[in-house]
Amino acid sequence: MDEPPRTATVEELKALAHPLRWRILRLCAHQELTNRELADRLDVAPATALRHVRALVKHDFLVAQPVRSGARGALERPYRSTRRTWRLGLEDEGEGLVQRVDLALLAAHRAELLEAGPEAFRDSRRGALRLGPRAQAELSRRLLDLVEEFSARAEPDGEPLSYLWSLGARKD
Repeated sequence: MDEPPRTATVEELKALAHPLRWRILRLCAHQELTNRELADRLDVAPATALRHVRALVKHDFLVAQPVRSGARGALERPYRSTRRTWRLGLEDEGEGLVQRVDLALLAAHRAELLEAGPEAFRDSRRGALRLGPRAQAELSRRLLDLVEEFSARAEPDGEPLSYLWSLGARKD
């Protein structure tokens, strides 16, 4: 993809520990959106959206695009996701940040499911596995490769879909 795998810094983890930020990244993955457009889509105040946009821009998760003229002739700045989160490794520094990022991802995915409504397409699976470290790494790599393959086949008129892959240790 865009970058080789690397571990997130503590500051990057803090920037990703809010569900609105994950929703902003998803919304800006396939289109450029302004702060106002993001605020409208997320049903938040423009100042709230701007605070989250600035945090994502600061850590290069979003990048500002060239200024354009809006519908009423005012200048506006759209933003686009850089996809830097795509192969970002999450390792905790003892502050519980990775768990906060995990919970933010879950909350963002939940919000998107609710926003889509009860009649929207869904295909969910949940299960449990017992795998050693090598098999865990292989599973993660193969799933990421599969998602990358389908991302490369994106269809402009296809239905926008949200997915969430989460592999985590559990207690028996």
